[in-house]
Amino acid sequence: MNVAGFLSQFLETVMAVALAPLLTGWVNQWRARLQNKSAPSIWQPYRMLHKLFNKESTVADNASRLFRTAPYVVFGCMTLACAIIPTLSTDLPLAAAADTIALVGLFALARVFMSLAAMDIGTAFGTMGARREMLIGFLAEPALLMVLFSASLISKSTSLTTIVETLAHRELTIYPGLALAGVAFAMVSLAENARIPVDNPGTHLEVTMIHEALILEYSGRHLALLEWAASLKLFAYSCMGLALFFPWGVAQAQAPVTMVLALPALVFKLAIGGFLLALLETLSAKMRIFRVPEFLATAFLLAVIGMLVHLLLSH
Repeated sequence: MNVAGFLSQFLETVMAVALAPLLTGWVNQWRARLQNKSAPSIWQPYRMLHKLFNKESTVADNASRLFRTAPYVVFGCMTLACAIIPTLSTDLPLAAAADTIALVGLFALARVFMSLAAMDIGTAFGTMGARREMLIGFLAEPALLMVLFSASLISKSTSLTTIVETLAHRELTIYPGLALAGVAFAMVSLAENARIPVDNPGTHLEVTMIHEALILEYSGRHLALLEWAASLKLFAYSCMGLALFFPWGVAQAQAPVTMVLALPALVFKLAIGGFLLALLETLSAKMRIFRVPEFLATAFLLAVIGMLVHLLLSH
């Protein structure tokens, strides 16, 4: 690994870790504005992380080592996912690891640790949240794989960097199958990031919460890492969606200068995506938990139909 490649990879990783809470703050601010509420500061997630890191972590007496380790594993998985997704450049040292199946595996590993840690204490809320989280993962991961396979049919590769390079440097073409996959990806992203209509990140209601039930027993630095990891997951899904469906503006070199030039394009696309997410959440209503399987099954069917449409049109 040369020095330029190392610096470029380091820059992309640090940028993701630093900007992820800002994206969460941007979405929360626009969501409050669209609902005619007093909008919080866009820097509020940073203030919350600073406060939590300066608080003492309270751990239950019967908590095992898994409960203490899970926040670090989840944060590491989300950081690695952001590092291998081509956000600023496609020519990075970790580009070879950006396989779509491996990426879904990273999200699954984080989910398993979160669910096991939630059940470790033995509380009713933690167990309930773990069951709901595994149900969503069981349905969302196949749909996400179908979306990624639909995009891989165009580039003839499951490597995310190859998909981005192929789509970004082709003439402007309308792919009906990719459009259907885009709708499916949006539905999966809402479910995976605990957003409305699947979950409401702003409440702690017993009958609705999923993500909050998983982290209810955490405090201090452990809770800060999990909240940061949630922001990183939203950032990773946003960048993955931009890489698949709006890949323009991504650099192709390991030079840090070209990556700095690609940063404004990324920030602009994330700003638009964050506003659209807030708008979608404002226009949607929280669905019952029993309707979530139908919601994700629809996403799976749309992704499969998109893949079949592409196969039919390419022959």
